[in-house]
Amino acid sequence: MRKRFLGTMLALGLVSAAGAAQAGPTMDRVTKAGEMKVATNSGWPPQSYLDDNNKLVGFDVDVANEIAKRLGVKVSFETPEWNVMTGGRWHGRFDVAVGSITPTKARSQVIDFAGIYYFSPYVFVVHKDSKATSRDDLNGKKIGVETGTTSEDYINRRLEIDAPGVAPIQYTLTPGEVKTYADSMLPFDDLRLGDGVRVHAVIAPEQTAQNAIKNKYPVKILPGDAAFKEPLVVVTDKGDPEWTAKLGSIIQSMKDDGTLSKLTTKWYGNDYSK
Repeated sequence: MRKRFLGTMLALGLVSAAGAAQAGPTMDRVTKAGEMKVATNSGWPPQSYLDDNNKLVGFDVDVANEIAKRLGVKVSFETPEWNVMTGGRWHGRFDVAVGSITPTKARSQVIDFAGIYYFSPYVFVVHKDSKATSRDDLNGKKIGVETGTTSEDYINRRLEIDAPGVAPIQYTLTPGEVKTYADSMLPFDDLRLGDGVRVHAVIAPEQTAQNAIKNKYPVKILPGDAAFKEPLVVVTDKGDPEWTAKLGSIIQSMKDDGTLSKLTTKWYGNDYSK
């Protein structure tokens, strides 16, 4: 009864995150173990990836480590498949997911959103030799997207972002063919082969596209046009509103003291925290 009541109050915004989040089974488990188990990605630079020393690094890794530091615990990482991380019913396998996850209406049925920690414009990326200058030039073309992501939902015109203040999605692109890929860099690997060799364009986060360009991929972002701007959230499993609220209060404090501004600038060269 108490959890149901507290969850309702939190949903209505009538209980502060800091006040509500003092207990809960997940917090108890994390405190007792002295460790927070985090789900993230292993091949999504610069969000999270294995460096030359096989160490997991990236923006999301830094965010997770900072959350754990503020909880006074250590952190351990797991890198499950995307659909596992966003599918809920973790049964204690993870305590939290920090994986640049978009809050969609479909996902809200199986996971909870602790708080928005940064934003990402999704952009149209083409080969450097492409003559395309706008999304209109991509109509009827082969478009590459990572499967199970908002870019796939967007190209199939079914994206529903579940966050306040987000502008309605404008669907003006009609692809000739949609090619899906198992991770974020595979579409770029096909695009680098040449304009239209396997795909004509990729839809991806601006940060991912900029990282590909930094790593000498022969691609470019179509200027002045984003498919949509998405909020990214820290995610918890259903059933523990106190834990979700506790993480929400930490995320808010990281915004307020400039930590998220510094981390986005460190990894992306721009402040994406607002």
